[in-house]
Amino acid sequence: MKKFLHFLWGTCVILLFSIFLPTHVLAQYNDGGPFSEIGVTVGPSNFLGDLGGHLGKGQTFLKDNNFNLTKLSVGAHFSYYPKDWIGVRVAVNIGKLEGDDKIIKGKGGLEEARYNRGLDFQSKFFEAIVVGEFFPTVFFEEDPSDLYHKLRPYGIAGIGVFHFNPKGINPYTGELVELRPLRLEGQGFTEYPDRKQFSLWQPNIPLGVGIKYWVNDNLSLGVEVLYRKTFTDYIDGVSTTYVDKNSFSNNPNLLSSSQAALAKIMYDKSNNGTGGAPGYGLAGEKRGDPSQKDAYYTFGIKLGIRLGSSNGFNNSTRCPVIRF
Repeated sequence: MKKFLHFLWGTCVILLFSIFLPTHVLAQYNDGGPFSEIGVTVGPSNFLGDLGGHLGKGQTFLKDNNFNLTKLSVGAHFSYYPKDWIGVRVAVNIGKLEGDDKIIKGKGGLEEARYNRGLDFQSKFFEAIVVGEFFPTVFFEEDPSDLYHKLRPYGIAGIGVFHFNPKGINPYTGELVELRPLRLEGQGFTEYPDRKQFSLWQPNIPLGVGIKYWVNDNLSLGVEVLYRKTFTDYIDGVSTTYVDKNSFSNNPNLLSSSQAALAKIMYDKSNNGTGGAPGYGLAGEKRGDPSQKDAYYTFGIKLGIRLGSSNGFNNSTRCPVIRF
């Protein structure tokens, strides 16, 4: 984490240096042609899954987004633009996701079931993604090679991989507990042969839109909303039905006695955290919804610095020109 933050800080210094460096010491270059970009991104991140939400039945996408659980994410990227209208970006991002049933403001509807369930989670995430950027308005510009004060909307799609590790709060001690090792939904238990242990590394599909503004020929500023479709329902550690409470102790090859005791606390936190509320914690009762996979999204503020065009300089990287 520290090395990554140092990298972000170093990139910010480069950006500021490029903005204020006097133009008379910068080499001239030929606009147009392929160019590359490095930059940083910072902004909020939010989780969309089983935990938390709003009134009524839980839904996918933004209906159950809890803005009060917004966390910070940061990232760095390298992009290559073979043409003005298309680019390929490689990026790494880190952040945090969180969900909590206790923040639901129940009004007697279907949301009461989630509120009474009382589960919570939080997880840091790390991701590496490769996405394509498409700039459709370039085809309507008179001179696409001139970036000065250009405003360009774009779409994004790609593939990636991310790491997560859900943790929940022990209602008796207030400590954060890793959920995966406790196998709270019977993953790997002999009683539940169809429930496999989930991996903390998962693929995702980033999809989004953004708008990019070139402050000058060298520096760009943009905003971007990037949604991640995933193929796991366990970012929050919740997916299907409750297991038999005794099964935690019946699988000593997977859980130690101390883990089994902790699992009996963490798998059911209804009844204000003490568990055992009517209809909760019973084998076969609904704990999550496996038909809807988890997702998350970020709203990024992006800074980018252009590294230069390959035309006319033997494909070498040159110092950029700043025009005011």
